[in-house]
Amino acid sequence: MREKFYGWWMTAFAFLTFGIAVGIPYYGGPFFYDYYEKSFGWKRPDVTLGFPLAATLTLWVGPLLVHRFSPRKLIVVGTGLTGLAFLGFSQMNGNLTFYYGLWLLYIVGYIFSGPIPHQVITSNWFRSHRGKAMGFVYLGVGVFGGISAKFIAKPLTNAFGFQGALMAIGGMMLLAWPVAMFLMRDRPSEVGQFPDGAAEAVAETKEAPKSFSFLMRQKAFWLLVVGSFCSIGSIGSINQHMKFVFKEQGFTDQKVLDNMFSDATLYILFASIGGRLFMGWMADRYSKKWVMTLTYVLVAGTIPLLSLVRPEAPEMVYVFSVLFGFGMGADYMLIPLMAAEQFGVNSLARAMSIILPTDTIGQTWFPYLVSILHGSMGGYGQVLQLVFGLSFVGAVAIALLPSKKQRNETLYVPESGRSSA
Repeated sequence: MREKFYGWWMTAFAFLTFGIAVGIPYYGGPFFYDYYEKSFGWKRPDVTLGFPLAATLTLWVGPLLVHRFSPRKLIVVGTGLTGLAFLGFSQMNGNLTFYYGLWLLYIVGYIFSGPIPHQVITSNWFRSHRGKAMGFVYLGVGVFGGISAKFIAKPLTNAFGFQGALMAIGGMMLLAWPVAMFLMRDRPSEVGQFPDGAAEAVAETKEAPKSFSFLMRQKAFWLLVVGSFCSIGSIGSINQHMKFVFKEQGFTDQKVLDNMFSDATLYILFASIGGRLFMGWMADRYSKKWVMTLTYVLVAGTIPLLSLVRPEAPEMVYVFSVLFGFGMGADYMLIPLMAAEQFGVNSLARAMSIILPTDTIGQTWFPYLVSILHGSMGGYGQVLQLVFGLSFVGAVAIALLPSKKQRNETLYVPESGRSSA
């Protein structure tokens, strides 16, 4: 009797480690931005500069290191660095230089323990069910991220102050260690199995990894880079500035503002669960290109709804959060699925080691640019229109990607079609 397939256990373990490593710190972190602004007297661009500055200075980390090491070991090291960064945030006492240095530590931790190792592990274990499995793994970010502001950051801040809350979040990162060290496996061959529980290895797993130079010569690679860069940049701008937008639109009382932001984050991240499951299911059955394009159009179309969330219409937060969250959840998840389809699963780590840092640049610098434009334009109205335009450009780039058939014809030339010379 064939041994039971362990891939779905790996999905469950990755759900936990991905949620801890990314969901809690990334989505809970912006909860503290207005506390930094108020407690240390920093200006808004000061608060939002740390993330993009660190992302730029660590661009080399992914391409140089990530594909060289075990994904499980990267998760352990990365969550440790993220934990140290949050412990540092709790002790910085208004020193901007120290603050920016801690962001360097956080970004390296994010690169090591964030999307790439979880994408690689999931893609190694699954082929025909890859979209569904990736959707379940990304649920970890949705669930842990959804509770991060309302049920972790907010109550911890009420009980211990914002610095105590930051310290506690740093300690939570260590919860990923026993799962990554003792339960997860990088690929099915480590336990004598094959992707999807098949009886033998599929052809995809036998392909040689593409070189960086090969990837960078492909039109599809640059379309995926530009498309994901623009869409992730627009999503990052909304996530980083949402609390400030609410404040500008009339939610000025601190308790009301905290509740509005934590509720919106909860709705967004829980809606992202549905987006990941549904679009992951769709991606296993229909063209990933058009599923991804539809998702990017949805993200762009919901951005203008944020400007409608006001004290006289607080119910609009539900409309915005649910639609935006549904699209956002699928957006992140579809990038590695598309990269694996376009360039092969064995090239995924290399492709994502360039795509992820590039996306992180968009995810971090665009929010900083929004801070600058907010000051020069005197409000978020026109700025949100620019963010919408950026997101729409991302959807167009994905729509221009070659289909799977075109990709295969480009990358593989049949023996019968080669010259004997």
